[in-house]
Amino acid sequence: MTVVDGDSGRLLAQARVTVGRRSARTNARGVALVPAPRNATLRTRVTAEGYQAAAAVVSYRRFPRYTVRLYRPALQWPLYGADPARTQAQPEIRLRPPFRLLWSRGLGAMLEFPAVVVDGRAYIGNAQGTVFALDMTDGSVLWRRRTWHGKMAASPAVWGGRLVVHGMDGRVRVLRRSDGRPLATYDVGAPIESSPVVRDGIDYLGSWNGTVEALDLRRGRVRWRFPSGCKITSSAALAGSTLYIGDYCGRLLALSPATGRLRWAGAVNGRIYGTPAVAAGRVFVGSSDGGSMNAFTTRGRALWRRYFGSYVYSSPAVWGGRVFFGTYAGRFYALDAATGATRWSVGAGGPISGAAVVVGGIAYAGSFAHRIVGVDARRGRVVLDFPHGEYVPVSGDGRRLLLHGYSRLYAVTGR
Repeated sequence: MTVVDGDSGRLLAQARVTVGRRSARTNARGVALVPAPRNATLRTRVTAEGYQAAAAVVSYRRFPRYTVRLYRPALQWPLYGADPARTQAQPEIRLRPPFRLLWSRGLGAMLEFPAVVVDGRAYIGNAQGTVFALDMTDGSVLWRRRTWHGKMAASPAVWGGRLVVHGMDGRVRVLRRSDGRPLATYDVGAPIESSPVVRDGIDYLGSWNGTVEALDLRRGRVRWRFPSGCKITSSAALAGSTLYIGDYCGRLLALSPATGRLRWAGAVNGRIYGTPAVAAGRVFVGSSDGGSMNAFTTRGRALWRRYFGSYVYSSPAVWGGRVFFGTYAGRFYALDAATGATRWSVGAGGPISGAAVVVGGIAYAGSFAHRIVGVDARRGRVVLDFPHGEYVPVSGDGRRLLLHGYSRLYAVTGR
């Protein structure tokens, strides 16, 4: 058995390989020798410190030598926003420009929300409601699943060996990650733009009918509903013991994940289209038609508000004590998280609608000028001007980043 780091390709020493009832550790070359009957088919489990365990049933008659890839959870991108708090920042991935292009893949229709990436696979849905699984090595399509007729305006989320998918047809679907096979379907009754966030088998979401709900995916029933009364396109951010979500009445709602009870509601000066980001005891959220970025404490006290004279659809990213977002006036901003003071702003060439993203100390935004800009998050210096883009700019893993064009993904790595 050879054990390899799936992101770096490095051979892993001291990984434990268990075949049936016998086990061994890998040597400096990443190889473990485990006695097994010649024609046996046995359950095999591989573990290593800091990595997600892998398990499979292996026929050792067909595969007397077998290679397993392990992945570090810290280098994956399992849901929209990179983490449940929706910080839109992945600090563990170190890839930075300049980049070289590895592959690109057209997906047939608009990509409004980013791919999620886990264990060497990218999962993404296009506007026509087709979900794709792509091999991060070469971009090959591992499977595709046309799940409904109509628009899809959310990222999926990885939940163990399953993929949770929200559709504009008002349905939540659970697909098997290995092949896209549908496992369960739940009808919410209204279009869903919220990307899923799943904790302990509970999917938290909002919908156009103004309802926030907690859907128990294991039991197939709604655990609780909160009637906001106003349209919801925001995804829910889950931080600690509180769920945060915005609505079209211009309220940031803080709810109990256990019961759905309202803890507090903070007012902004217009509709909330995007998703709040939670970091360092603060919640940041934009006001679309109000043209502002707003900061609250996690207990509901308003800290500051900045006006920009243009729609702020962009969901903010938070990293290094700064808040990053774009406006419809085509400016990409970094504000001081504590005071709201402008640290820098750069032109993106066109309106910015999608979320900002921070990876490896570089802040990214996509614009309707069909480009992605990457800016040194601390210094405000443009280090990337990629000629393909539209909505959200970047996701990826420890080995490759995915730059998102209008309907095509581009995989890049450090030059």
